Amino acid sequence: MTNVQSSLDESILIDTVAAVVELVDGLADLPTNPPSLYIDLEGVNLSRFGTISILQILVLPTKTTYLLDIHTLGALAICTSGKTGKTLKSVLESAKIPKVIFDVRRDSDALHAHFAIKVDGVHDLQLMELSTRPAYRKRHVSGLAKCVEMDIGLSEADKKMWKEIKERGRNLFAPQRGGSYEVFNTRTALTRYCQVVLYT
Repeated sequence: MTNVQSSLDESILIDTVAAVVELVDGLADLPTNPPSLYIDLEGVNLSRFGTISILQILVLPTKTTYLLDIHTLGALAICTSGKTGKTLKSVLESAKIPKVIFDVRRDSDALHAHFAIKVDGVHDLQLMELSTRPAYRKRHVSGLAKCVEMDIGLSEADKKMWKEIKERGRNLFAPQRGGSYEVFNTRTALTRYCQVVLYT
């Protein structure tokens, strides 16, 4: 892709309109079974009351993570159309394009409040994990860390690396650890944090 900054191997920062056009065009005609798109959002008090800083998209067939800089681009990231006329908004709203998200609630709330996006075609991994448990264990949903620990099947070395990256990220953004969610609006080691969340 042109006009993009490679943050990590297989991780690309999208922070220009030209790069958004290329990204949207690259999302056309992807396989749907299994789903090709895995999505997560980060932001400052991510919800209708906060802001969206980064929209992360893992495109599984190419094993590439795109970090879409919503803080810089604003609505241009969502409404810029590619050569086929599709926008990221139309992709997120399409029932025919499956999108895998872990716990869609806050992400959906933020996208609807800030960009009038009605997310459709969502496969919520948190609910899928809940549905696989025996009835006596279905009182509460599990967080991402618990699901990774119990279900992903990572090697001990990979699990340790995943936990270390998550902890370093939390130290940067969690207020109770002396961090600030504003860090999502800067170029930091959080690119690795964002990437590892999607790859698990």
